[in-house]
Amino acid sequence: MTMELPAAFLSEDQFTCSICLDVFNNPVSTSCGHSFCQACISTYWDGGGNGKLYQCPLCKESFRKRPELHINRTLKEITEQFKQMANTEVTHVQRLPAGFPASHPNDSLPQSPNSEHLDPPPPYSPLRRQSLGSPSDSAPNRSLCPIHSRGLEFFCRTDNTFVCCICVETGGHRGHHVIPAKREWHIKKSQLGIAELELKNLIDVREKKVVEIHNSLREIQAAAERETDGTVCVFSKLISSLERCQAEVLKVVRMTRRAAEHRAQDLLRELEEEIAELKKRGSSLSKLDLSEDYMLFLRRFHALSTPPQVKDWSGVSVGSELTSGGILRTVNQMMERFGEEMQILPKACQQSLLDQSVPRPNPNDITLDANTAHQRLIISADGQQVHCGERNQLVPDNPERFDRVVCVLARQGFNSGRHYWEVEVGGKTDWDLGVASQCVNRKGKITVSPAHGYWFLSLRDGTEYAFRTEPSTDLAVSLRPSRIGIYVDYEKGLVSFYNVEARLLIYTFTDHFSDTIHAFFSPCTNKSGRNEAPLIICRVAKTE
Repeated sequence: MTMELPAAFLSEDQFTCSICLDVFNNPVSTSCGHSFCQACISTYWDGGGNGKLYQCPLCKESFRKRPELHINRTLKEITEQFKQMANTEVTHVQRLPAGFPASHPNDSLPQSPNSEHLDPPPPYSPLRRQSLGSPSDSAPNRSLCPIHSRGLEFFCRTDNTFVCCICVETGGHRGHHVIPAKREWHIKKSQLGIAELELKNLIDVREKKVVEIHNSLREIQAAAERETDGTVCVFSKLISSLERCQAEVLKVVRMTRRAAEHRAQDLLRELEEEIAELKKRGSSLSKLDLSEDYMLFLRRFHALSTPPQVKDWSGVSVGSELTSGGILRTVNQMMERFGEEMQILPKACQQSLLDQSVPRPNPNDITLDANTAHQRLIISADGQQVHCGERNQLVPDNPERFDRVVCVLARQGFNSGRHYWEVEVGGKTDWDLGVASQCVNRKGKITVSPAHGYWFLSLRDGTEYAFRTEPSTDLAVSLRPSRIGIYVDYEKGLVSFYNVEARLLIYTFTDHFSDTIHAFFSPCTNKSGRNEAPLIICRVAKTE
């Protein structure tokens, strides 16, 4: 049954949308009790909302989630009745005031099809011209049209200027888009609020970008220091190894030379002794040749003419490894050892640098909470492994369980301190790792981003790495990690991800934590067996 209301109890202000300042069209009401045109409030939230917070344009009450609005049927019926009564009352064209000159070609209020609800013109006040004031000023204080000496009651949107009622009908603004100046003022004021909100959003985005750039700059500076320390470390150990090899080679050369010198000296001494003995025998033979005593000659001849027992020197020489390439072989052996050390040095230095660059506390013992796991996830008995099955498990639908996203949280929660753990991802093609707030929504469709309590790194299709922001932050990862290290500093709002084998930082995100957070794991679906490997929480040795 339609309720009939007398026009005396109805006023246009009761049925005016505060956004467009026109009579309601499909009115909807917010939970705070204010009503707007359905299209107006939707446009307001689409244009001014930042995706996180929605406000009532009038009382500024905030809604974290965008309200679902439905047409207010009762208000719509009353509005339609008001429109019908208003149309019935307007049965004739309003005449100009009596004070307007009769000779003027226009003696009625203009009814341009492009004019919106033209108000009746103010009383004529000849030759009175004041400065333009607020549209809410009384009529005698408004400026007059310089051509027609009429009040500038209207605003031409086409030319962006104030006009009088005569300009609208007969002047240069005929056929233009004209609206009452006061209404245009209210519309622009409402748009100003949207513009201010949009400007605030632009400022917020840029301030966040400033923080992001500062964080990136600090990370670059820290990375440069790590690279410098790593270079110095590698080359210091390289120089030390080379100096050690050089010392060993020079020692071999000195020892070889000394051995050759000792042998040569022994041989020379032995030769000199034999030469002296032979010279002595030769002298005796010379003296015997001069002797005239034949009996002495014959007695001594046999002893002196018999060759003495001497060493055969034909095969004796003084050689060494210095002339046969032995030292070169020794150097080659040293170089082989040097090459083995060179393979060990970078890893040792990178391990040392990782220990220095990450203020890693003693690692946390992380256990998966089966009560939070999606129905398809299968948790190992020790709570250290998780993979996605082919079908849902028979588990209770408790409040803490995720029912749409295949993920699971850790039992342990953090609300202070620094924490570190490692997860084996192996050859999986898809996974998500990070932390999540304890108060996140776990039922139905969820939005994964820092603004909604999720901070995690993702891999998709084996090559696409990203940090889940809005929109996602794509990451260039040159070395595919098989083990991920996650470091959290609660007070600093810091979440860092590391390639454990390569000793490389993958990404760091800085935010603000206000709730308890838990380690977050998602092995993703098994992709017909291509991604069936589990995520494995690794045991990490405690730091000394």
